[in-house]
Parts: sequence; C-alpha cells; structure tokens
Amino acid sequence: MTATPEHLPEAVLRPVRGHHAFEACVEQLATAIRLGVYPRGSTLPPERDLAARLGVSRATLREAMAALREAGLVETTRGRGGGTVVTLKPSTPSGRAAARTTAARRRDWLDALDYRRIVEPGAAHLAASRRLPADRRIQLEQALAEVEAARRPAEHRQADSRFHLTVAALTDSPRTVEAVTQVQSVLHEMLLAIPVLDTNIAHSDRQHARVARAVLAGKPDHARRAMAEHCDDTAALLRGLVG
Repeated sequence: MTATPEHLPEAVLRPVRGHHAFEACVEQLATAIRLGVYPRGSTLPPERDLAARLGVSRATLREAMAALREAGLVETTRGRGGGTVVTLKPSTPSGRAAARTTAARRRDWLDALDYRRIVEPGAAHLAASRRLPADRRIQLEQALAEVEAARRPAEHRQADSRFHLTVAALTDSPRTVEAVTQVQSVLHEMLLAIPVLDTNIAHSDRQHARVARAVLAGKPDHARRAMAEHCDDTAALLRGLVG
C-alpha cells in the first residue's frame, strides 16, 4: 500500500469556502489525487477526518466521494478493513475520455472556463438591463422549463446550452452571443468527459432559476452574481475531474 506524505494533505486540503460545498469538495479531493498528494494505492483518511478537514457535512463528503468513484479516481470497500483507495482507473466512458485528454486540450479547456467567468455573468447583467417584451420573457421562461424537465443526460446538456444561449440572445448583442456560443461549445466537450452527477444537476437547475428570476425582474447585479456563482461551481467540478 502506498503511503501518503504526512504533511501534504494538511497543506493542500482546506476548509471549503463558497456557496456550494459539493463542487468545492470534488475539486479539492480530485486535485489532491491527481497531484499525488494521495498516490495510487493509498487510502484516503476516514470520512469523519476528511469532513472535519474540509469543513463540510459527512453527507456532502459522501456525495463528493460518489463523484470520485464515478470518475474512476477511487474505489470504496465496506466492512472491517474497508476504506477508500486511490485507483486512478476510469471505468466509465466519460472517465476514459477524461484520461485520454491531452495536456494541450486541458489547457484550452481551463482557459475557456476563465473566459466564461468573464463573459456569461456580463451577458446576464446586460440581459437584465434590457426592457424585455412579453415574447422575449416567454422565451427565457420556456428555456428554463426545458432544462428543468430534461431527464436524459444528452437532453439535459442541450437544454442547458439553450438556456445560456437564450440569456445571451436577450442582450441583443451579436458579439456577446458569439462569445457565449464559443464557451458553451467548449463546455459541452468538457461535460462529455465527466460523469453525470445528480447533485450537480440539481444545484445547476436551482442556479438557472435564480438567473432567470433576476433577468425577468430587471435586476442586473443579481443576475450577474447568480451567473457568476453558477460558472464558479461548474468550473470547480470540471477543474477537479478533468483538470
């Protein structure tokens, strides 16, 4: 069994800060595994200790561990002598796709996440600044309803993209629409390389609703903040699982 350097977890794993602990937990733990803080073959600390170190509930930690298992980073055995072992053996199509991603593609993906953090909150702010006629308001409401109703992963990804493009279209700015289209295209590639995580989808849907409410209420600052939080959470998950 590979040993974990004793000083590194304390230096790398920090109490989670932010609005959604799940994505931040996944990012920190996956990054620690990828960087060798927990090498292949090592056993992660007990659930109680990890939850305390990250400052999250054990329920949130279990959800994060489930995401790591789906991504093929760890395996968990139950019973006496059980534990969570770092395997780095992706067993799902999405996990294998992430493992095959080149370093250059990863750099491009991470750059797109930074670009998205600039573009999409600005688009939401601008959309909320517009005086929207009834038909444009209905378009946003329908886009939100479609993403919330989507059940199959591919269907949800497409509805998700349409929602973001609808927000961009409400700005009446062709350059803004082009920029959001670019980042959504790259985001779609990244989402194909991670497992479908119900906890993240539930968070995402609630955030979409917050963005839509702010845009429809004509509250630009609220819309920007809601979209920024949404972008940050998605980026944390993706940086952890594919970065």
